[in-house]
Parts: sequence; C-alpha cells; structure tokens
Amino acid sequence: MNLLNKQATQGDVAKAAGVSTATVSRVINQPDSVRMPVRLRVEAAITQLQYVADAAARALASKRSRCIGAVIPTLANAIFADGIEAFQTQLNEAGLSLMLTSSSYDTKHELTQVRTLIERGVDAVMLVGLDHDPLIYSLLQQRKIPYVLTWAYDKDCPHPCVGFDNYAAAKLIPTHLANLGHQKFAVINGISKGNDRAFDRLQGMQNSLLAHGITLTKSAIIECNYTIEEGREACRTLLMSQHPPTAILCSNDVLATGALLECQSCGIDVPEEVSIAGFDDLAISANLTPSLTTIHIPFKLMGQKAAQYLINRLAGETPPAQQELSIELRLRNSTSAPH
Repeated sequence: MNLLNKQATQGDVAKAAGVSTATVSRVINQPDSVRMPVRLRVEAAITQLQYVADAAARALASKRSRCIGAVIPTLANAIFADGIEAFQTQLNEAGLSLMLTSSSYDTKHELTQVRTLIERGVDAVMLVGLDHDPLIYSLLQQRKIPYVLTWAYDKDCPHPCVGFDNYAAAKLIPTHLANLGHQKFAVINGISKGNDRAFDRLQGMQNSLLAHGITLTKSAIIECNYTIEEGREACRTLLMSQHPPTAILCSNDVLATGALLECQSCGIDVPEEVSIAGFDDLAISANLTPSLTTIHIPFKLMGQKAAQYLINRLAGETPPAQQELSIELRLRNSTSAPH
C-alpha cells in the first residue's frame, strides 16, 4: 500500500524509521532527548510520509496543546514586531507554538480573545500592559493557566510581569531637554484611554516638566492613533498654534517620525527650530535624517524573558514573578538646545 495515499500515523513513521512509536513521540516533543542519528532518521521518515501530528489527540493524552496564546493591542504597529518575534523564537526552541491575536485597544474585545484562546486549549497566555479586565485574571487562575504581562512593569503588581517602567522612562527626555533650556513644550501622545502604557508615559512627561516649573496647557497635548499620518497632523496643529513649541515629545517613534516628516515638509529645521523626540527606538529611528532621539527599549530581551517565564512555569518551576528591564536614553540629532 502506498502510504502517501492515506494519512500517515505515528506507527507508520516508526516502522519506516525502524524505531518505536515512543521514540517518534520523543523526536516530535523532546527532540534534544534523542540521539542525532536516530532523530535524523525519524525526521526523514516524517518528511517522506508527510506526517503531521494529531494535535487534538496529543493534547488529550498529555493535557497540553503545546501552544501559547498572546493578545497584543494591534498588528499594525511596528513597536510590537521585535518583541513578539523574540517571544515566538524562544517558544519554538522549547517546542511550543504561538497563537497570536489582537484586541484593537478594546478591553472587551481583549476579554473575548482571551476566552477564545482558553477554548482553543492554550497552555499559557501573554498579555500587553498591566491594566486588564479582572475577569481575564479570574478565567486564567481558575483554570490554572500560567500568564505573564509585558511591555510594562510595576514592582507592586500582583501579577507576573516582564517589562519596563513606562512612567519613569518617559521622564528622561523632558528632563534632558528642560536642562538644555527648553521652556515651550508640547506632547503628541497615544490615546491613553484603555492604554496604561500611553497614560503612564504622558504622566511621566508632564510630571518631569512640572519638576522644572513647566506646565503643559491642554492645547499643548494631542492624543491620536499610533500612525505616521496622525503624527504629522498633530505636529501641524502644534506648529500652527499661537505659541508653537520648541520641543515636541512623542510617546512613540511612529508619532515622532510623523512629526519629523511634517516639519521637513513645512521647511522647519529639526533641531535648529524644533527638537523632536520619540520613545521605543525602532530600527528606523537611528536611520532617519536627522536621527531620532528616543528611549531604547530592549524588546527582544523582553520577548525572550517573557517566553522563558512561561516555559519555566509550564515545567513546574517558580521563576521571579516581576522582572524589570533596563531602558536607555538614546541622544541623537533630532534634539538640541533651543536657538
């Protein structure tokens, strides 16, 4: 019988490779536990027979799906790319897969997505930020599903988190620019409702300036979606105001890129006439002209550590529940003392 005409089984693979079904199972689930010659023979048989493991049957037998769920606010923003890729790579190395979905910054939709992930049988869950519907925590805790919060950190957080202090990080650039002599500031911020990271960054910037005797008026703060187009529009509004700023603080690099492009389009020199700063340190930020002053966030390390936390929890270990990552002020050519 030609095995390619029917769905191959684990027994078919074992027979073709001359090993037991237990060995085939170890190659699939714990490849490092199998000697390389045997492993290669089994992998060759899997390829030849086009064998695909029955995930449902495997999950039923082991009570594990070997799949980790993650809910991020959006798939349209580059700030999540590096962290999620590192998160997935770390999971893959441990033989786990990622099931990714997005909430569109909507807490009710996030709850729906978490419910769906639980129904799909994920072994663990990663969420972005510290502020979530309490029912999410109840659902996960009742079912003993490990979870971790990312992109934010609070030493007093009652939930496991791997990230950085958005409030403290957001104070660095306004402090630096105020020390250089800037007095006229404005902020282009993400929409803070339903986004604790945007809220904390705005609070950090405002309080940093207050410490230097500078109060931001309502008209000097514009909240918008994280797009280059909206960054440009916000910058245009600020530049046309009665008292245009000499320094524009942006709560992420996407908005800062938009502001920089708008200044260039209007013939406004950066940083001679206006200093512009971002937050996140995306790959493009160091390559803009002028290069963008920003806050460097170790997204890859964060993704790796968040994944490792869940991997360790699934292995029955108790890793540190709160892990803070260091951030760094990257001073580049988009900021200078006022002229």
